Amino acid sequence: MESKPLHPLHQIAENPTHKLLLKQWLKEEELILNRISLKETQIDSTRKEITQLYCLYFLFHSISLLLLFSAASANQNGPHFCKDSWVPLLCSLSCSLALIWAIRYKNDVECHLEKMLKREKEDSKLLEKCVEELKKKGLEFDLLKEVDALRRAKSLRVESKPVKKWSGREFVTLFFFTVSCLVLGLIRVILCS
Repeated sequence: MESKPLHPLHQIAENPTHKLLLKQWLKEEELILNRISLKETQIDSTRKEITQLYCLYFLFHSISLLLLFSAASANQNGPHFCKDSWVPLLCSLSCSLALIWAIRYKNDVECHLEKMLKREKEDSKLLEKCVEELKKKGLEFDLLKEVDALRRAKSLRVESKPVKKWSGREFVTLFFFTVSCLVLGLIRVILCS
């Protein structure tokens, strides 16, 4: 009787080198999936913080305008308020710029995390292909050739940097800066009229 060739997984189970490589790759695959999950959680958390900063920005300006308007309408000393209008203007400007900087910083953090997540997903796909090849080929899987191909694929991966265009993040920053300028104008009008 002619012996039937073993299934590739049986071949891997009998060969300690292939078996060890498969275990190592499966562990690495699990670690990559954990890192992907962590990055997704971090991105969600950063997005919540950005939303909170948006709300804080508008809340701050709403409250400051309401307080200034009620103080200006309660006090009839128009010239005195107009002369000292630089104090609320300076406070509003400094708080606005601080909040705009915080929003911009968190947007950059989100962008960086998204790039890292993309890279982790690419690594996961590459490793998944190698595990599939090993399971499919069994002992025919050439360790030196395939592992070397994996290392080369990882090291040759080059990020293409497109020409920087205006993104939504820049428009958000520009929008908040414009709103801050309008609020400064409103403060001046409220205090000097």
